[in-house]
Amino acid sequence: MARHTVLTAAVAGVVLAGGLGGYMLLSDYREGSAADDDARAAAEQFARAWMQRAPQNARYIGTDGQGAAANFRTATAALGSGPIKITVGDLRRDGSTATADLQVSWTLRNGKSFQWVDPVPLAKSGQQWGVQVGDTSLWHPKLAPNGAFAVRESDAQRGEILGRGGAKLMANQTVYDVKIDPQKATPSSVGTLEGVVGQRGQLLAKLTAAKARKSEALIPVITYRASDYQPKEDSLTGLDGIVVDDRQQPLAETRTFGQPLLGTVGPATDEMIKKQPNRYRPGMYVGRSGLQAAFDSTLAPSGGLTVTVAGQPDQVLHGAKPQPGTSLQTTLDPKVQRAAEKAISNAGDSSPAAIVALDVKSGDVLAVANGPSNGINRALAGQYQPGSTLKVSTTYALLTNGFSADTKVPCPPSIMVDGRRIGNFEQETLPADADFRDSFAQSCNTAFVQASSDLAPDAMSTSAKQLGIGVDWTKQLGVPAYTGSVPPTDGKVDHAAESFGQARTLASPLSLAVMAGSVARGSYVPPQLVVQSGTDRTPKPLDGNAVGQIRQMMRQVVTEGTGRQMQGTPGGDVFAKTGTAEFDGADGPESRAWLVGWQGNVAFAVLIETVPLGSGGGDRAAPVAKDFLTLLSQAG
Repeated sequence: MARHTVLTAAVAGVVLAGGLGGYMLLSDYREGSAADDDARAAAEQFARAWMQRAPQNARYIGTDGQGAAANFRTATAALGSGPIKITVGDLRRDGSTATADLQVSWTLRNGKSFQWVDPVPLAKSGQQWGVQVGDTSLWHPKLAPNGAFAVRESDAQRGEILGRGGAKLMANQTVYDVKIDPQKATPSSVGTLEGVVGQRGQLLAKLTAAKARKSEALIPVITYRASDYQPKEDSLTGLDGIVVDDRQQPLAETRTFGQPLLGTVGPATDEMIKKQPNRYRPGMYVGRSGLQAAFDSTLAPSGGLTVTVAGQPDQVLHGAKPQPGTSLQTTLDPKVQRAAEKAISNAGDSSPAAIVALDVKSGDVLAVANGPSNGINRALAGQYQPGSTLKVSTTYALLTNGFSADTKVPCPPSIMVDGRRIGNFEQETLPADADFRDSFAQSCNTAFVQASSDLAPDAMSTSAKQLGIGVDWTKQLGVPAYTGSVPPTDGKVDHAAESFGQARTLASPLSLAVMAGSVARGSYVPPQLVVQSGTDRTPKPLDGNAVGQIRQMMRQVVTEGTGRQMQGTPGGDVFAKTGTAEFDGADGPESRAWLVGWQGNVAFAVLIETVPLGSGGGDRAAPVAKDFLTLLSQAG
């Protein structure tokens, strides 16, 4: 390596004045510089070989490359196969020996970098410099010559999901992971395993493929709760190559409890690892769905990987003490959630269904139940026409715009609006002396069309928002949800159909429960599911006279109207509004059945997603709502 040296005037003066002595000073300088270069070159060669995981390609003094390579594999095996970056820093030479500071950065399997300075000894033998192998480790200053790194994974627990009063909705419990070791398993043992876990024909194919690839990676099979694993333990014990590991994982009281809202925990998928390689790694257990996924960064433990000296666990070289995840506080009440889920299960209907319950006083969400439990979260995210449940909002618009509930409004079986025939459910009608209260109780569409005809195009949209439909309260809720939509009307037919919850109106069960809670409370309060600070949940008062009259009408729905099925419900008076929304199904016209209302301090919305034409909220949703409130009353 060529080096060009520029002498300062002072140095040049020394050389000239010193004669032969000056010549020797310059010669020594040039020889020392060359020696430095040669020593550094040996250090850089060692760094390159290390980064390539081929230390045998470097030059050594005191051993051969194969010995160094074997020592490297033993010492660093625990650090994994992540990228290594090494640069040569300061070099200090004293004659034919030197020390080079290697700046090492080794990426661990959690994506973090283990960084250290490794002072590597160098020596000159003959005309060549190389790495001096002696009584110190080449790989870290705190390792013994034959020492090794050790890596400890976190044993900190994931945060739990809590409900009202600190109730544990998903608590850490022991689970058992069943896996196949492809190096030790046999077709016979895996065939037996298939029978035990109920995966006939699937696992043998995975074993064959793994053996063909000469894979050493364990093949995940199934994760069992303790209660499910215990009856199978004897059948799994002793099977060649079948590995069972136990660990802690948050679980709900049953597999279906709170699903799909609460979500699940499982191994990070290949797609997750590919999208966020610095966050996820193979074998890492993470939130896969629901609240577990949405709040994974909160619930997951941190600082869970430390590098120590093997045999000296207190000698921490990298990482911090593992910290458990933070528990997530929700407003869910286990008692109310159980009652809602049981009521859906008792219905025995093949149609998807949902129940949402709110605390009237606070607006907090008490239950989010879905059927089936392994489907979508239709209770929060569903978008459905609300049918006649929206007459609550239409009535609020009427009563706050000069309309009187004493008004006698005809209720013919059908009515023509701008050339379009609009009819009542089953072509029902009311006596000529019936007033608007009767039309509300009996859910007369034609009366609502006539009563609302003089409302401004945005009046029903405004009243819906005042009751909580179409307002963005997801920030206060703490999770994504559909808040509903009641747009300003466009034309007479659209205006007429919106008055009874058809046309372009949409709502989720949660948004209709918010509406019912607003009437019961006398104010609109944004709902809350995940407890958090800093969000505005200031109540917005409603017109007291209007909500007072609507309460009376919703009680009349139960005492003598379409909600008579709710009579005799334990726990006190029920206030309700039925709803039936027709839509074009895959096999022709079908209906959705609704019931919204409250009893005591619990507001609710019940949806049966699909019922035959001719059925509706009064005969399909009301029995489910009554069962829910009965179960809740029995729970105490």
